[in-house]
Amino acid sequence: MVTGAGSGIGRAVAVELLRAGWSVALAGRRTETLEATAALAPEGTGGASIAVRTDVSRPEDVAALFAATTDRFGRVDLLFNNAGTFGPGGVPVEELPYDAWRHVVDTNLNGAFLCAQAAYRQMKEQDPRGGRIINNGSISAHTPRPHSVAYTATKHALTGLTKSLSLDGRPYRIAVGQIDIGNAATDMTERMQTGALQANGEIAPEPVMDVADVARTVRHMAELPLEANVQFATVLATAMPYVGRG
Repeated sequence: MVTGAGSGIGRAVAVELLRAGWSVALAGRRTETLEATAALAPEGTGGASIAVRTDVSRPEDVAALFAATTDRFGRVDLLFNNAGTFGPGGVPVEELPYDAWRHVVDTNLNGAFLCAQAAYRQMKEQDPRGGRIINNGSISAHTPRPHSVAYTATKHALTGLTKSLSLDGRPYRIAVGQIDIGNAATDMTERMQTGALQANGEIAPEPVMDVADVARTVRHMAELPLEANVQFATVLATAMPYVGRG
């Protein structure tokens, strides 16, 4: 299962898994973009897919997503908890509307929790028991960008969610890890190549990496036996301002 599968990192990961023969439930807000993702997988690769329109911040949508997935495929072996939003960019903390804060928290944190909780319930009860959850953190789970208080707060919180889920999943063969991604080339990061606000107040272009490199990393994490786990992985454009940011 891949949330936020209609674009960007979610799309790249979903296509990589389909190419590798996984059966994939594609979750996102727009059915047409999910179907476009499914169409990108070459025919004859062996992977099947379903598209399920889902707002991960709504418990009833998450319940429907897991019901549709288990009805079609019988079990859930992997959840890539990827759905997320940055929120309004460039807004100082004192000017950030509460509704904007709430939207980011509901999507990035509450949505990740709801999907992980549903996956946990399914993985605990299915036979054979167990499965894997991979949370999409971010470089911002470590170090913030200017004017990113909502996004950064939720990504730091995801690290705590990952650790707690990993600990609580041990008795049930549920492995939980996190991938922290920096400057993968997607629509969300397109502006960085022309200029992004730096901690010193300057606007500077930043390098990006091919999103396919992220997808291959997620696939590697996903295909490990449940006796092994990548707890945290950091994948970033080599020369981006992260080490030493600010």
